Amino acid sequence: MPRPSVADLRPVVHPDGVKDRRSGEHWAGRLYMREISLHIDPYLVNTRVSPNQLTYLMVVVGVLGGAVLLVPGLLGAILTVVLFQVYLLLDCVDGEVARWREQTSVTGVYLDRIGHYLCEAALLVGFGLRGADVFHQQGHAANWLWAFLGTLAALGAILIKAETDLVDVARQRSGLAAVRDEASAPRSSGLALARRAAAALRFHRLVGGIEASLFILLAAVLDACDLTGSGLFFTRLGVAVLAAVAVVQTLLHLVSILASSRLR
Repeated sequence: MPRPSVADLRPVVHPDGVKDRRSGEHWAGRLYMREISLHIDPYLVNTRVSPNQLTYLMVVVGVLGGAVLLVPGLLGAILTVVLFQVYLLLDCVDGEVARWREQTSVTGVYLDRIGHYLCEAALLVGFGLRGADVFHQQGHAANWLWAFLGTLAALGAILIKAETDLVDVARQRSGLAAVRDEASAPRSSGLALARRAAAALRFHRLVGGIEASLFILLAAVLDACDLTGSGLFFTRLGVAVLAAVAVVQTLLHLVSILASSRLR
């Protein structure tokens, strides 16, 4: 079959609303990755590579992105950023190939969601292990407090996603239609104001894969400058910050769901 052009692909793989999904599209996808993926799609849509295989590859790349944080110094953090950009690219490409071939499926959606859970958790656990100094780069025993905090951040990131996904589960089991965007608004004016403030600050995004990888690189750069002389000070501070953000966001997100009309 002839290779489709970008112009042929665009209306099919980027139908109206794909880039405008309130919670289903990452800002980096809207900003640049969807355009990059459009130029990768022509080389994949006529191959034997299935959309689900691309999703599996996405998961492998994302988990590796967390694992390479065990490489000390700037190199490990740079590799993480690169791998999570590839992870985001694959996250775009798998769905676009599925839409072009008309192979979208419940299995694909499920694998995609599981993949995000695993990859973001792997990143945060890897960050905690990096802070724990598991390879004793500073000549002393590993400090497992940081590994615990990284795991706590990972648990929070998973719970935040689960809280959102379980809304659909609860509604489906109750025989209700899928939730509409307007139902997410809190019924209380005070909670609505707090929600708008949190959305403006965007602090909750720090535990997302792309944002966290960039945050980790920033911490690694500051550590490389050795501004405090303590080696991993900024990495450990970053682990603590992400753990705190994950815990707070898990609680606030749960309250936001219960105070909205999403379960009604």
